[in-house]
Amino acid sequence: MTAGGAGPVADRARYGIVIPSIGRPSLQVLLAALARQPVGEPDRPVLVVVADDRRAPLDAAAARVPELTLPADLPFPVTVVRTGGRGPAAARNAGWRTLLAGAGADLEWIVFLDDDVTVPDDWTGHLLADLAGAAPTVGGVQSRLDVPLPPDRRPTDWERNTAALAVGRWITADMAYRRDALVAVHGFDERFPRAFREDADIAFRVQRAGWTLTRGTRTTVHPVRPAPDGISLRTQAGNADDALLAAMHGRRWREVTESGPGRTAWHLATAGAAAAAVGAASAGRSRLAAVAAAGWAALTVDFARRRIAPGPRPGQPGWAAEWRRMAWTSAVIPFAAVRHRAVGAWRHRRGVAAWPPPVRAVLFDRDGTLVHDVPYNGDPEQVRVVDGACAVLDDLRRRGIAVGMVSNQSGVARGLITADQVSAVNTRVQQDLGPLDTVQVCPHGPDDRCWCRKPEPLMVLRAAAALGVTPAECALIGDIGADVQAAVAAGARAVLVPTAVTRTEEIDAARGAAGAVHTAPDLATAVLLLALHGESGAVPGSGGVAVAGSAA
Repeated sequence: MTAGGAGPVADRARYGIVIPSIGRPSLQVLLAALARQPVGEPDRPVLVVVADDRRAPLDAAAARVPELTLPADLPFPVTVVRTGGRGPAAARNAGWRTLLAGAGADLEWIVFLDDDVTVPDDWTGHLLADLAGAAPTVGGVQSRLDVPLPPDRRPTDWERNTAALAVGRWITADMAYRRDALVAVHGFDERFPRAFREDADIAFRVQRAGWTLTRGTRTTVHPVRPAPDGISLRTQAGNADDALLAAMHGRRWREVTESGPGRTAWHLATAGAAAAAVGAASAGRSRLAAVAAAGWAALTVDFARRRIAPGPRPGQPGWAAEWRRMAWTSAVIPFAAVRHRAVGAWRHRRGVAAWPPPVRAVLFDRDGTLVHDVPYNGDPEQVRVVDGACAVLDDLRRRGIAVGMVSNQSGVARGLITADQVSAVNTRVQQDLGPLDTVQVCPHGPDDRCWCRKPEPLMVLRAAAALGVTPAECALIGDIGADVQAAVAAGARAVLVPTAVTRTEEIDAARGAAGAVHTAPDLATAVLLLALHGESGAVPGSGGVAVAGSAA
């Protein structure tokens, strides 16, 4: 075959696609465009993972979760993993780790696409050419982004900001990363809750690990999505992420992460002039107040002028609304930017640990992991602790590591046991093993489609919140694939400790993940594989990978 005019592809690279999504209708457009690619079966993605990052209802009891609407009869397999609304970095991590287990150990490339882009019909051919032409030292290949702008007028401020993606460095709107590069740097840093800054950070870390990044031949279309009037004000929250980048990479962070210049100094000057004017007026120093106010006005007018000048001219469609929007947002943005930057700087004032952070809490599945599995057990007298469990939990407590339990108990929904019986059994477990810092139970059945039933992430997210740690500082140890899936969906690390009920394909998937998930013969070994709080280093590939499995 030919790669969309790019020449024959000698060696087909096995690749999968990860699409983080918040449920925008554009997701269907993208999947339909991928389905229309004129390529044969060997050239299609081995798996497409949609990371559903709609926010999880942390306080909801059993809210039914509407499924994402996907096109029917897609020519490639698609799986969905829910990530609980933790941001694009976390969604991408859950996506690629799910992809590794589902697609096999020989998967070489992971292609990240945003759910608001679309691809032309020759995209796959050029992608294959990009991947086949990448030298072994190339860790990532970026596409060329095309941002269509209105033909009948100059672009608005929001349109220009979107168009800047076309010249951005290593934007993951369409970025293919080599599997080994992602594993080497432990994926995206999930401490970035918003888009864009996590792109710059991972690109820097991949290059620092010895890989190179290149721009390929494929083109991806990134339409300008509709946005409210105050979108430019809302995006100032990213200044807190700038403070995180500064804490990670020092004062030269913009240079080393290839992030381009910013306006922080000008925003500080504008907000400072306004503060000086108010302070001087309060002190009765009217002349100084007038000078400071004039400085604030001059800086604000200049900022508005710089934003208005490239935009629509009088008489062009929407010019009046755009000028009004630029006027009021230019007056407010400096204060919002300074506030977010200050909040971020204060939050990270003591520095930032390398990614991923050490584990500060270990969560355990109950049946088959802490105690021997008795199906739908409602009798405390049948509780039998797994050999070595007491010693493992006691050791964790001595080291200051929080311990918790997350357990599916669908017997309640099935009418086989009561919630009081589950509570009685859990009380007996704590009598035998010692107190647990958090216990999370899902009483729902498979048909409830709740957020908490493993492999869904909610019990892990609730446990992290209860313990006052981030999900990335948690690990989950369990005996089936649903435990591992719940961990990766929530952003926790995972160790699979197989038992007689563990499916062969679950173990095979863990082994095929090439270090992105751990397996251990017992609980003591499982804990040794984790980078615990206060220990140096991190386990290669930590973060876990979802594997298919069943749950009680």
